[in-house]
Amino acid sequence: MTRLLINGAKGRMGKMLVSCAAEDPELTVAAEIDAGDDFHAALVGCDAVIDFTHAPATAAIADACATARRTLVIGTTGHTEEDRSRITACSQRIPIVFAPNFSVGVNTLFWLTQKAAEILGPDFDLEVVEMHHRLKKDSPSGTARRLAEILAEARGLSYEKDVRHGREGMVGERAKTEIGMHAIRGGDVVGDHAVLFADTGERLELTHKASSRDTFAKGALRAAKWATRQPAGLYDMQDVLGLR
Repeated sequence: MTRLLINGAKGRMGKMLVSCAAEDPELTVAAEIDAGDDFHAALVGCDAVIDFTHAPATAAIADACATARRTLVIGTTGHTEEDRSRITACSQRIPIVFAPNFSVGVNTLFWLTQKAAEILGPDFDLEVVEMHHRLKKDSPSGTARRLAEILAEARGLSYEKDVRHGREGMVGERAKTEIGMHAIRGGDVVGDHAVLFADTGERLELTHKASSRDTFAKGALRAAKWATRQPAGLYDMQDVLGLR
């Protein structure tokens, strides 16, 4: 039985995690905490932490988990490079699953995106489009960023240098090395992502649409169970699903 600490239990994802965990006989929620609660005290009675809170808090959470030797699953997005470095450092002491998206379908999209980029080659223009609810704070989404990173890796490009976030004005012709990125916000959309490969005379589109958060919750719970059996290291859902 894996004992979980759900950090951010009062949020949309936190409530879904608690609900889905109750249906899994291999899991028990040992603690449900949120802002103002004693995180360090709650760590004592758990095997793994699932964190869906805010990016600025993640590095401190990772430090605490590493000190207490507790497995960590990070579902928060929008981290700085400094945050990522601290998370990586903590993964030398504990297993950490750090994924932009825990949906099995989205992680299949990651795999398909890489394969399509390899097969289609450099003649196809690359664009990523994502849409989320009006309350989402970071942009682009962590999933969209990961899709662009996959495209950049497949083409030998740089996310920082070659991704173009939107277009406005007289921007000139599209560069062959350009990866377009477009974020849409509105309504209560859980998460839509599309990768477009466009060449003269044909276009391929890979799309995933989420209609419920339970797919993310179930994936995060699956990751927590898997990670508690792993050595210290930095993992993502591709590792959890055996897609490496």
